Parts: sequence; C-alpha cells; structure tokens
Amino acid sequence: MLLLPISFIVLAFILDTPSNILKGILEIIVSPDILLTDYIKVGGIGATLINSAILTLVNIYIIWKLKININGPIISAIFTIMGFAFFGKNIFNVWPVYVGGYLYSKYQKTHFKNVMLIVMFTTALSPLVNELAYGLNLPIPTGLVLGVFVGILVGFIMPPLSAHMVRVHDGYNLYNIGFTAGLIGTIIMSIMRSYGFATNSKMILSSEYDMFFKIFFAIFFLILIVLGFMFNNKSFKGYKRLIWFTGRLITDFTQLTGFGLTLINMGLMGLIGILYVIITGGVINGPVIGGLLTLVGFSSFGKHPKNSIPILIGVLIGSVLITKEVNPTILVITGLFGTTIAPISGTYGYLAGILAGFVHLSVVMNVGYLHGGINLYNNGFSGGIVATILVPIIDAFKKED
Repeated sequence: MLLLPISFIVLAFILDTPSNILKGILEIIVSPDILLTDYIKVGGIGATLINSAILTLVNIYIIWKLKININGPIISAIFTIMGFAFFGKNIFNVWPVYVGGYLYSKYQKTHFKNVMLIVMFTTALSPLVNELAYGLNLPIPTGLVLGVFVGILVGFIMPPLSAHMVRVHDGYNLYNIGFTAGLIGTIIMSIMRSYGFATNSKMILSSEYDMFFKIFFAIFFLILIVLGFMFNNKSFKGYKRLIWFTGRLITDFTQLTGFGLTLINMGLMGLIGILYVIITGGVINGPVIGGLLTLVGFSSFGKHPKNSIPILIGVLIGSVLITKEVNPTILVITGLFGTTIAPISGTYGYLAGILAGFVHLSVVMNVGYLHGGINLYNNGFSGGIVATILVPIIDAFKKED
C-alpha cells in the first residue's frame, strides 16, 4: 500500500516545481470542494499528487499506530481516501471528522481503533468543512469555526447511524457510509437552504494528463497482478472460487481467499476499469482516478468481474437510451462507482445486475441536488436507494417463481 503514495511523491517533483506544489496545495485547501471539483485543475498535478500521498500515508501511519490488522475493509478505505484526495478530500478538511470520531469513541468508552474504519469513510462529507468555511461568503473566522464544528459533529454521529443504515439495504450497497452520508447531507443542505444558504454544483475538470494516467495506472494494476501471482505460489489457482462470492457485505477476500488472489482481483478490476474508461470515450481526470482507485480498493472487499461487469453494462445501456445528455465524466464515474451495487448481480444474476446499473444511472443523476454536492459518495447514496427498492421487488418475484 506504500507503493502508490510514494510513487505519487516522486511523480509530483518530476512533473511540477516545489513552488508550484506549495502554491497549489494552498489553492486546494481554500477551494470549496463540492462535486465535481478536480484538484488537478484547481491546484495542479504536483499539489494533487502530494495531497493524495500525504493523506494516504498519514492514514496508514494511524492504522499502524493503532495496530489495526490489514484486511479487505481497511484496504478499501485506504484506496478510497487515496482516490478522493484527487477531488474533494484534502489535508485540511478531513481532520475535523477524525476529531469527531475520536470524541465519539471517548464518549462510548471504546478504543478509537473500533471506529477508525467508519471515520475514514466518513470523510465523504469533508467538503462540508470547506463549503462552510469558504463557500458561503461568511467572514472567514466565522466560516472556519462553523465548518470545523460541523465536521466534528458529522464525525461524532456517523458511527451509530451507519450501523443502523446497513440494515436498510441489507448489505447490497457496498458504500454503506455513502448512503448514510447522503441522508445526513440532505438534512444539512435542507437546513442551509431554509436559511438562504445555497450551493451550486460544479464541473471543474482536467483533461491534460489522460494518457499519462492511463499508462501509469495500467502498469500499477499489472504489478498488482504479478505480486498476487507470486504470493499465490506462482499461480492463479483459486480465482474461480473468488468470483463465485456474491460480494454482499461483509465479503472480505483477504480472509476468504488470501492476499495473493485478492491482489490479482484488484489488479484485474483496475484493468477492467481502464477499459471501461476507453470504451465510454472518457478521459482520466481527478474524479475518474477516484473511481478507479475506489473500484480497485473494494475489489478486496466484495467486487469482482462476475458481479461488477453487469452493472457497467447496465449503466452503458442506460446512457444510450436516456434522453438527457450525459457528461462523459459523469458516465465514467457512474459506472466505476456504481459497482457499489455489485452484490445485486452477485446474488440474483447478471440480468438483475444490468437492471440495477440501468436504474442507478438515472437515480445518481438526480440525487446530487438533495445534498448539494457535499457528499462525495453520491453513488453510494444512489446505490443505497436502488438496492433498498430493487432487492425486495426481485425477492418478491423470485418467491413467486
């Protein structure tokens, strides 16, 4: 897990100058971060890579310090943070959430390591900190205090809420925190709008590093496959068994099949992700990198080709039939992140998966308004809604059969 963030640091100083990196990091910190804000466009390539590397390495250090075992959920959380550090999470706006989670652990008299995983995913709402601090035209000291306070509050209330929400979709939405964060974000945004504070959606995207990142990540995903092959006694033996798991929460491939096969699956899913970007005619920018790394991370925790490809096909079919014009980046990230509902196809078959992906595209393009773009896991919110509605219907027809 250290390979990628260290590579980012080296690349940052090859592609950019130290002065540009420092200036870019400051621009990222003071920029409102609601969806979609590509840090490569805001602060430059060097600052974005350093932002991602720092956030990833600090989280790995905390995990090591707390003596948390590396497993599927932790790998998925690290890759998710690494990816979202390209478009929404930065070295300023995530920490109030951690403070909130720490205070919750003290309140409940439990060790912080027991809520660390939830806290890492809760940074989905970290743009709220920036939006309150810089995006509402409040005096900066007032905005900063308000942003930090609300960030701490979100970190404090998320652990009990997320435990409850998983029962709603019954484990068929892998981004459970995204579903919960979407509901919290909807309430917060409703309150803000009631008092005259509104946010406007953004579409700040880069395109100049498309080919570079396609080659870079393709090499990295191949390395994962080679490492997995070596760890698995120089074979792919057992992979057929892995793709027969439904992926429904909680499916930890590191425990069920071992690290070797998990790495092979992560690398293979990464290559499928890049192929999907190429097929859809999209370019790799900050949000797409977030989608790719999240896809790869959750390939240690439920996703594999058999349950994910039907979702991608469903999204593609939806994009062809839909009358509304779909932005290429939206189409790409909806497919990549939309695999959050892969357990539906894993459980009910590929036709159900295609249907779920088809519905997901329409839902995800409309739910963003509810939380005003402050929930970075918009697909997790949409996926929770789709799974909650679709699964009981499929069950009903299945029982009749």
